[in-house]
Amino acid sequence: MKTKAERPVITVIGSGMMGSAVTWPAADNGCDIRLVGSVLDDAIIEHARATGEHLTLKRRIRNPERYSYYRFDELDAALDGADLTVCGVSSFGLDWYLDSVIPRLPDGVPVLSITKGMIHTGAGNLISYPERMESRAAEAGKNIDFMAVGGPCTSYELADLDPSCVTFCGRRPELLRAVREWFETPYYHVSLSTDVRGVECAVALKNAYALGISLAIGMSYRREGREFEHYNSQAALFGQAVREMKLLLRICGGGDDCLALGAGDLYVTVFGGRTRRLGILLGTGLGYAEARARLAGVTLESTAIAVRTAEAAEALEAAGTVRREDLPMLHHIARLLGGETGIEVPWDSFETENFG
Repeated sequence: MKTKAERPVITVIGSGMMGSAVTWPAADNGCDIRLVGSVLDDAIIEHARATGEHLTLKRRIRNPERYSYYRFDELDAALDGADLTVCGVSSFGLDWYLDSVIPRLPDGVPVLSITKGMIHTGAGNLISYPERMESRAAEAGKNIDFMAVGGPCTSYELADLDPSCVTFCGRRPELLRAVREWFETPYYHVSLSTDVRGVECAVALKNAYALGISLAIGMSYRREGREFEHYNSQAALFGQAVREMKLLLRICGGGDDCLALGAGDLYVTVFGGRTRRLGILLGTGLGYAEARARLAGVTLESTAIAVRTAEAAEALEAAGTVRREDLPMLHHIARLLGGETGIEVPWDSFETENFG
């Protein structure tokens, strides 16, 4: 692996907001960045070429001399000589990435993924996206190490250099240490973990539960008749979310340390972004179809994660691994996403007794 002084080449496939923002610290460290648009990103690439600005981040590209831009039909040129590739697609782009990108990746060049999510493989078994990428690479006859990023970090605040603490996870500690050297800066702090499933499942779960916490904001708007937030209800939902995430992490096989990552990511997600907006609309009493219509064109990864997790929970309950009453918040979210309206948050089911 190259050192920072040797100017590593990093090729990012999927040049959306986080896929691009994560390159800011690497460019500050002297890495050369090649931003490749997915099949949906042509406008982002052309705008960056013409103006030096990122179209959706709405920020100037830092260190523009370090950047070059490629449409997806120029992928082979962008991969030539790369030392690392970054998977920057959304969770909805995973299948596309598996089928259209992985077979074209060069052998021996590691991947760092920012794509968050989980896959229900049946019988309540949830696996992380890096695990699915590994199996697809093996099917394609590729020898590739997959790593991923988890932790509380929003793209626009990273692009504004707000201090952020994340975790890079992967199978090989020595590779993680080498890649960290390319990204770590005074504003981007990187921990390392070999608990891939734990890290990735923790930060995926936060999307579903941030939706649930944001319901309280919409409920407050409805009750007050204006955009006024109450925080007792948000805090109550936050606490229940952490309790359920802890249980699901244990079932997935993740370590306890990952709960802090999930909770931190949960906190930052509730304060802004697409998941918050959907939760607020549902909390005001709108049905899912109407809320989705109001957010037309917005990628809502939280919905897919919530539905998949609820499906896994149903299988786990059928097998006797968990009880339905162990995950009341998750099931409430799933009912709302299934189109039900007029159902109240099951506050009483959050009550516990602990006399130990």
